[in-house]
Amino acid sequence: MNTDLNRRVFLGGAAGLASLTILSGSSLIARRTLANEAPPFPTLAEGRYIPRTPADYADAMLSGGPGKDGIPAIDSPQFWDAERASEYLDDGDIVFGLVENGEARAYPQRILVWHEIVNDVVGGTGLAVTYCPLTGTAIAFERGTTEFGVSGRLVNSNLIMYDRDTDTWFPQILAVGTSGPHVGAALVERPVIWTNWRRWREAYPDTGVLSTETGFLRNYRSDPYGAYNDVSGYYLPDSATLFPLMNDDGRHPPKTIFLLARTTDRSVAFNMEELRATKKIEATADGETFTAIYDDRLDTGYVFSGRTVAVPRIEGPSAFDVNWTGGEALRPINSFLAMWFAVTAFYPETVIHV
Repeated sequence: MNTDLNRRVFLGGAAGLASLTILSGSSLIARRTLANEAPPFPTLAEGRYIPRTPADYADAMLSGGPGKDGIPAIDSPQFWDAERASEYLDDGDIVFGLVENGEARAYPQRILVWHEIVNDVVGGTGLAVTYCPLTGTAIAFERGTTEFGVSGRLVNSNLIMYDRDTDTWFPQILAVGTSGPHVGAALVERPVIWTNWRRWREAYPDTGVLSTETGFLRNYRSDPYGAYNDVSGYYLPDSATLFPLMNDDGRHPPKTIFLLARTTDRSVAFNMEELRATKKIEATADGETFTAIYDDRLDTGYVFSGRTVAVPRIEGPSAFDVNWTGGEALRPINSFLAMWFAVTAFYPETVIHV
């Protein structure tokens, strides 16, 4: 398969117990930077689990078709209010929502599919809001004084972004530097919710919404890969992936959606269809218990370390906004939705399936 050509075609317009997977291993925890100066972006002192060395991922990089910044990040985002956004968005359209210091924002998938990164300031915090359409992953990162761009390279079909101050490269899912002066640095994530416009608007009627006034000419009513409303094209669970993977696990259709979380020494992934059905999933790996809780307001899930009999009272769009009635609170872990093939391509080791 000519992957460069296929990528260009897709971007043609642009210059209880339930099904569970736990992944862990004895590989390194990325926590060191090789640069003499501190990076311009915040990093995790404790690091983040990666199953292989940064060099392994750097060696596996390949061209996604467009060159560096060929998919342009949005650096001066403009926003609509909810009323104006409803003239553009249908109720079922996918948005990526976040709340930072009391300020709510929504980023329509149909816009981000053409740009993949928005450099924004939300609630006074500089954020890079990122979306990889090939792996179905939306994650926000604290960006400090720098901005992030699209490198044009991929690993495991996942967006590789770079910071513009030091040119350190980060696979989005790993969120760990794999090449450049800050190899091994782990970015600080902020919670992002994958939901639809109706759910987000009802939960956050004062939200700002990324507008089509991006400074670029794109057909923001067309998704070059297919559609999520309703699901079609590349996003169908059984559809094929486009690029080689470092690990291929065929136990689920490749685009099946899982809820993925990583700690300093392991990762956990919960089948979202099963979580919707059961509302709560508990599992233990290497002596550590993890609990996933379903949020039916936003049709998403949150991951915690620990076990509880308490009833969760969900007050915001993340595991960090959950209170507990009748029991002890659990330690929240940032999580995000990802396609099955991407979960196992990045985190293949010590897979336990219940």
